[in-house]
Amino acid sequence: MPKPHAPHRPVVIAIDGPAGAGKSTIARMLAKNLGFFLLDTGALYRVVALHLSRLGIDPDAEAVPDQALASLHVRIEPELADMRVFLDHEDVSSLIREEQIGNLASRFSVRPEVRRALLELQRSVGASANLVAEGRDMGTVVFPHAQVKFFLTADPEQRAQRRYQELLERGQVVAWQEVRDEMRARDQRDESRKEAPLFPAADAVVVDTTGVSPDLVLQSMLDHIKSVVDF
Repeated sequence: MPKPHAPHRPVVIAIDGPAGAGKSTIARMLAKNLGFFLLDTGALYRVVALHLSRLGIDPDAEAVPDQALASLHVRIEPELADMRVFLDHEDVSSLIREEQIGNLASRFSVRPEVRRALLELQRSVGASANLVAEGRDMGTVVFPHAQVKFFLTADPEQRAQRRYQELLERGQVVAWQEVRDEMRARDQRDESRKEAPLFPAADAVVVDTTGVSPDLVLQSMLDHIKSVVDF
């Protein structure tokens, strides 16, 4: 069967999966290997969470006010295998990585109005450059026509351990059980939300990263990409 080739539009590789499955690590490695831009959609939801928290909006409120989302000004500067994120004119790329912002992002992201507010911004990046897009609804909602789709998963305990280790390496003081419990709660929110729940796209390749090194995961994904896309 001939490989699909569409020179008139950029190649989009969509990577979805739960927290701790290795999406961010693999997406960055993949983008670097292919020379693609990286779209970290989790970072965008963290920016929204930072913006709304600064406005004093409770993530458990009945609704996020329209004016709060209308006042949101997010700018992305895609880079090779990376991206910087600005809230208004402030570079918040590092600030949004704090665990508190991550937890707020998980709670705000279940809101349909929040997801809709970011949809076109995400798609605009994929319309302009070859892209590795990682998140939780890349292959199902944001880029349903992506040429390649992956869904990464792993054993829940290993996912929690990865997240715990990542936070420690950033110098954040956290308790293992708190990380595990928050991850379980995040999984439940992601899988049960009405707007864009987390599940593999019908045409996604499911990759279990449990006990597998990032290098081996990367190689298997590269092999699949090269078998279906003619660069």
